[in-house]
Amino acid sequence: MGVEKFGPVRVGLLGIGTVGGGTFEVLARNQQEITRRAGRRIDITRIADLDVERAGKLAAGRAEVGNDAFALVEDPNIDIVVELIGGTRIAKDLVLRAIEHGKHVVTANKALLAVHGNEIFAAASRKGVMVAFEAAVAGGIPIIKAVREGLTANRIEWIAGIINGTTNFILSEMRDKGLPFDEVLLEAQRLGYAEADPTFDIEGVDAAHKATILASIAFGIPMSFDKAYIEGIAKLQSEDIRYAEQLGYRIKLLGITRLRVVDGKQIGIELRVHPTLIPAKRLLANVEGAMNAVWVKGDAVGDTMYYGKGAGAEPTASAVVADLVDVARMLTADPDNRVPHLAFQAESLSDLPILPISEIRSAYYLRLRVADEPGVLADITRILADTHISIDAALQREPDEGEAQTDIILLTHRTIENRVDAAIGHIEALSTVLSKVIRIRLEDLD
Repeated sequence: MGVEKFGPVRVGLLGIGTVGGGTFEVLARNQQEITRRAGRRIDITRIADLDVERAGKLAAGRAEVGNDAFALVEDPNIDIVVELIGGTRIAKDLVLRAIEHGKHVVTANKALLAVHGNEIFAAASRKGVMVAFEAAVAGGIPIIKAVREGLTANRIEWIAGIINGTTNFILSEMRDKGLPFDEVLLEAQRLGYAEADPTFDIEGVDAAHKATILASIAFGIPMSFDKAYIEGIAKLQSEDIRYAEQLGYRIKLLGITRLRVVDGKQIGIELRVHPTLIPAKRLLANVEGAMNAVWVKGDAVGDTMYYGKGAGAEPTASAVVADLVDVARMLTADPDNRVPHLAFQAESLSDLPILPISEIRSAYYLRLRVADEPGVLADITRILADTHISIDAALQREPDEGEAQTDIILLTHRTIENRVDAAIGHIEALSTVLSKVIRIRLEDLD
């Protein structure tokens, strides 16, 4: 009886590619279970896709198919619009048009939200509609719901995530096989883990979109993608992966956001994506291949980790359909009593600044190519001491016979990044230092 209390929820699907096709199939296959959970049927009744012929074959007569996306979002017979076309231009126009016409929106579009989320959420609040976006971060892992609702009793201290499967696959292969970045990237493309143009993945942009969203829901701040520090893995060298392993660490591309508190006062938010050394004993360091994982620390719950597939048709569809169920449940709820888009009430968002990378605190891995002469290490350690940087560990490679230069690897304790910048400038000025210093940040995740 409860299932028939309300009529079916009618869904319009924008894009029936990999994720759209997965969403269509998961919803059809698990319709009975989903109806029991939502309390009413959820039906995709209309699809818009540029490839109408292909879309028609996938829909197999179960939905109206066309190529006019704007007609779909304006259709009075559609309750929820699912946006799965990607990008930030036409997708933005479609989502805002859907909101203007009183439609609720479900999207997997992390770039759209990271760049235009503030405008989209403001429009949704004015119209009293919901924008759900679980699939935008880490595919099938329910990390948005976990942080926004499951950990709502906590003050979140930090989040560190492997949130791009392509780069994690590349780094895992570089470590396991000792191959250079370029070779592994070609293999990742051959296997379908990397796009033909992998720029957004390997340069850290995709991970930064997701980290921006996580920072907003963790700390109740507006989307701040333009203030994120972004560094990819394209320049990472296999010897640094090898040295890190010898020192008991693994290198992962992490999206990190942290609340900085000094003397009991909140002074800002760190928001950064870059290669990071993690102790090999940590669970996060052992996430291999194309898998994703997100580590969250709350003041009450302590450390929690969420692991699973971060991409793919059905894992991402799992999150899209979960959002559809959430929206279906809340359709009749007072808008003021729904879960806020960014966890905190809209009028209570924080104005804490995003800290520049020069002000973040981290430990560091430094690799120096130096002349094999007496006193070189002493000169370097003196410079570090003068800039108030303490050394945690050191490794000096024994030069090959007849070789006049060698590598020195140093691990520092936590310090402010601008001190490291200053120290590197002085170190590189030494005549015995033969190349630029390689600097990789290190997080113990304590």
